Amino acid sequence: MQTMPRRIGVTIAQLNLTVGAIADNTDQIIDALRRAPAETDIILFPELCVSAYPPEDLLFRPAFHEAVEDAIARIARHSGEVYLLIGHPRRQGDRLYNAASLIHRQRIIHTYHKQNLPNYGVFDEKRYFEAGDQPGLFEINGWRAAISICEDIWVADTARQAAAGGAAILFNINASPYDKNKLAARERMIAERARAANLRIVYANLVGGQDELVFDGNSMVVDNHGETVFHAPAFAPGLFTVNLDMGPERPAPAPARPEQEPEQSIYSALLTGVRDYITKNRFNGAVIGLSGGIDSALTLCVAVDALGADNVEAVIMPSRFTAAMSIEDARRQAEALNVRHEIITIQPAFDAFLALLGPRFAGLPADTTEENIQARCRGLILMALSNKTGGLVLTTGNKSELAVGYATLYGDMAGGFAPLKDIWKTMVYRLARWRNRRQMVIPERVLTRPPSAELRPDQLDRDSLPDYAELDPILELYIEQDASPEAIIARGFDAETVRRVVRLVDKSEYKRRQAAPGVRITERAFGRDRRYPITSGYVEGNSPWTP
Repeated sequence: MQTMPRRIGVTIAQLNLTVGAIADNTDQIIDALRRAPAETDIILFPELCVSAYPPEDLLFRPAFHEAVEDAIARIARHSGEVYLLIGHPRRQGDRLYNAASLIHRQRIIHTYHKQNLPNYGVFDEKRYFEAGDQPGLFEINGWRAAISICEDIWVADTARQAAAGGAAILFNINASPYDKNKLAARERMIAERARAANLRIVYANLVGGQDELVFDGNSMVVDNHGETVFHAPAFAPGLFTVNLDMGPERPAPAPARPEQEPEQSIYSALLTGVRDYITKNRFNGAVIGLSGGIDSALTLCVAVDALGADNVEAVIMPSRFTAAMSIEDARRQAEALNVRHEIITIQPAFDAFLALLGPRFAGLPADTTEENIQARCRGLILMALSNKTGGLVLTTGNKSELAVGYATLYGDMAGGFAPLKDIWKTMVYRLARWRNRRQMVIPERVLTRPPSAELRPDQLDRDSLPDYAELDPILELYIEQDASPEAIIARGFDAETVRRVVRLVDKSEYKRRQAAPGVRITERAFGRDRRYPITSGYVEGNSPWTP
């Protein structure tokens, strides 16, 4: 009787791919196959790796599917003794599936269709795909194995059915986007599935940024006791090979994954999102308005760390309301990061607009109109530099400000990408202090002085908003947890403050709909996750909308 090999050589191709770049993605897949170590028996690629994830309405284009089919045929021609498991969209007649094909010796020997299609949060898979209903079972080195795709593993039946079919190992390919709580939940879930079904699980994930989404990699291999025997690094593409022991003995677990501070994980996600958005869209670096405040300071750090100082330009744009210390702090930071920078005062443009509009404004008191004109002067300057240089304007607003509408349309909201769009103001400070521990680049005064838009004399954010230490928990409860105003008040928050904040959030949807895309960090980011109507008469609790 022939004995089966004790080990299966598994290589995980944790790749950074680009949606729609089918030829380039195919080149990466073939290159990974060529570079796979000699001990590789099977190499896993991420979910929908040929098209990259999520292809969205590209899936409605017939020529797109023709290109995918050509790519799969090309990949198959480069295959040999190593099994390839690749993700791709698959047309069958008038039906479309999220598929994983197993390729061996230049032919497809099995194709599995994803059975559990996520249709919540950032996912819209039921808009495009039909659910599969057939198991993905095959044999490798004499061992029975099963295939699943991403969401399938979150459903307990998937692992149970694989085990019932005789599988000793489950290969799960993924395009699982990052949020700050995802990794721990993912690891717990995979360990539970492995233990309950007595299965080894190989979890291969995508890495890189795609529009608002960031994929963190963190691929892993878990044994049938629920112990992690291998984990790939976060936010790093590469080929990772594991000689998976199929014997009855319990193998030694992998060294514990180094604990990451939340700030480190979030900061890495910001870097990945900014770097890939700018490079994949072929912009010539980044342009940032540097105010001397905390938000633009952190944005500049992210841009420099993501792109390199030579690819970032900072513009300081004071008005007569700008404090001298703000200009000084902005210059100090730009110099500390070796970023080219210049000062362009907006005062002549502001004065020109006031003169132009003077007859129309006659007899009317000064208000936020004049403040917003200043912000729009700055937006105009930044966008002009972007047009001339090809650099992308990074907006500097945070989630707290966007939530309550404390931002100016076509002013500080003008730009192509918003790194801090899903970062609460209190987290902005935490990230800035974390970054300063590595190198003191943000002046301490920026971290300690009260935040101000500096659009009128002696202006402070707290004149218009509650302190961020009070505001952010209210916003998090209302926006990310869907808590009612009454439930938030019951937590001990001031009733009038809560109702005021809720009113501000509800009436600012029209601004958010026009905001630049930004890196998704939480489970409830503005945009893909939280989709509210702009025109709405709905009022929750005792919080009537007032313009």
